Amino acid sequence: MKVKSILLLVLILIFAANGYAQDEQPATAAESLEKLKAQLLDVQAKEQELRDHAQQLEESMKPENIERSLAGVGSTRPEELREFRRRQLSKERDGVLAQLKLVETSRQRLEAAVADAEVRAYHQSARPTPVEQLQLVTVSSVWGSRWLMFGGGGFAALALAGGVLFYRRKIRASN
Repeated sequence: MKVKSILLLVLILIFAANGYAQDEQPATAAESLEKLKAQLLDVQAKEQELRDHAQQLEESMKPENIERSLAGVGSTRPEELREFRRRQLSKERDGVLAQLKLVETSRQRLEAAVADAEVRAYHQSARPTPVEQLQLVTVSSVWGSRWLMFGGGGFAALALAGGVLFYRRKIRASN
C-alpha cells in the first residue's frame, strides 16, 4: 500500500512539474503578443510621421511655395534656383516615400505576426491547467497507459518505483 502511495506521489510531482512548464508558455505567448503590439504601435507612429513629412514636402513643392521660400534670396538666375530647390525637394520626397513603403511593409508583417501570436496565445490559454492535469491523472488508473503519454517522466517514475521496491525488498531480506 505504501509503495502505491509513493508511486502516486511521484507521478503527481512529475505531472505538476509538466503542468508548471506548460503554464509558463501562455505567459510567454502573451508577452510576445504584447511586444509585437508595442512594435506595431511604434511602426504605425513612424508611418504616420513619414506620411505627414511626405505631405509637407508635397506642399513645399508647389511653385508658389518654392517661390515664397526663395523670396529673400537674391540671384541673377532665379529660375535655376527654383529648379534646384524643386529637385532637392523631389529627391527628399522620393526618399521619404521609399521609407514609407518599407514601413508599410513592416507594418503589414507585424499585423500578420500579431494575428498569429493572438492565435497562439488563444491556443495556449485553452490548454488544461495543472489542476486539470492532476484531475486527469487521478481519474485514470495508476497503471493505465495514460501516464506513458508524458514521455520520459513516466519512465523515470517507473524506474524510481522499481528502485524503491528493490530497496525495500533488500532491507527486508537483510532483517
